[in-house]
Amino acid sequence: MTHSIQYIRSGIILGVALVVAGVAVNTRVALAADKKQEISRVIAKEMTAAQKALQSGQWQEALKNLDEAEQKSPLTPYDKLKIYDFKAFADIKLNKLKEAESNYELALATGQYSAEDAAMTTRRLFSLTASNQQYDKALQFGKQMADEGVAKSDDLGIISQLYYLQKNCKDSAIWADKAVAAARKAGEAPKENWYLFKLQCSSDAGDTAGMAAADIDLIRLTNKTSYWNTLLRIERQDERDDHNLLMIYRIMFDTNSMDKGTDFMEMAQLLGDAALPGEASAVLDKAMAAGLLGDQKDRATRLMAALKARADTDKKGQAQFDAEAAKNPAGELDVKSGEVFFGAGDYQSAVTAINRGFQKQGIKHLDEAYVYLGRSEVALKNIPEAKKAFAGLKNAPNISPRVLKLWELYAEKLGS
Repeated sequence: MTHSIQYIRSGIILGVALVVAGVAVNTRVALAADKKQEISRVIAKEMTAAQKALQSGQWQEALKNLDEAEQKSPLTPYDKLKIYDFKAFADIKLNKLKEAESNYELALATGQYSAEDAAMTTRRLFSLTASNQQYDKALQFGKQMADEGVAKSDDLGIISQLYYLQKNCKDSAIWADKAVAAARKAGEAPKENWYLFKLQCSSDAGDTAGMAAADIDLIRLTNKTSYWNTLLRIERQDERDDHNLLMIYRIMFDTNSMDKGTDFMEMAQLLGDAALPGEASAVLDKAMAAGLLGDQKDRATRLMAALKARADTDKKGQAQFDAEAAKNPAGELDVKSGEVFFGAGDYQSAVTAINRGFQKQGIKHLDEAYVYLGRSEVALKNIPEAKKAFAGLKNAPNISPRVLKLWELYAEKLGS
């Protein structure tokens, strides 16, 4: 199996719109005296003109007036703060992000921002340097925000992406985990991308365990079939036991994450070998309807004919078989009867037969009994009973830990 799969693009999440959204300037009060400082008279004319231009959206005119103000002297540190701050705002409106970055750095260097405004400007510089692909600088600003306790979960997620873009998967994973923890602490849903950084890094490294862990997180977050597909292929590749392999295929089929004709063919063959031709033919029907069989179509058609003939025979004798199972003191035949009912699409009868079997002893494969009971309840849209059935799997002796983990994850996402 090839693990190098492209899950995410290399471009930074942050865009110009995000930067602009995070930048504001109060032109109504910007030139008025505050409690401690005011604009010098020497630049009052130019700054008043710049203020009017900003208010009317005349960005180039504002920059012209601000350049003129910058040439005056003497300028106080507070004068420089206002000039650079206004310039940065106009630059962003003109999509001149590198110039905006430079001007905000100059404004911050004046030391005239209040503590609150300095923190806001640091966040703006974090956004701008990330957008300008100056990743080392962006990381410095981001980690400064984190150290000061003002970084939000989205900020931490961007730090994770910055490390990913620098091919530093170790630190990318660390900061992705921090972003997830911060989001949960704030009562927010984590972002899908944060897990994708971990998934892509594991994929690039051929780390199947890391991929599986990231896929499980992504399934819990999104329940997308693509993540189910990746997870189940990872879990399937080293499985050599047909019983367990068929269990994995059942989950793949039920999550609609099976997308290759060869998978449908193998699942149908395994079901046929397990004396479940009705279910096997339903599996092939789905593959044929989706046009997935390609050059296997002739073989599938022959297999389908054989399976349907066996399924028809089972159907004709099902009533008698179920009656005999009900009389049998062991529950094994009841479970088998329920499995046949399931394959025929008679889910209520499947539930009745399997529950009847649970009232007896002698069920050889309790894991299959619980699985078919749960699947039947899902088909009947009785999710609470389905979850109850799948919960019984932990009590099934000799169940594969891998299979148990996957069915528990499937049950967890039922109804979501």
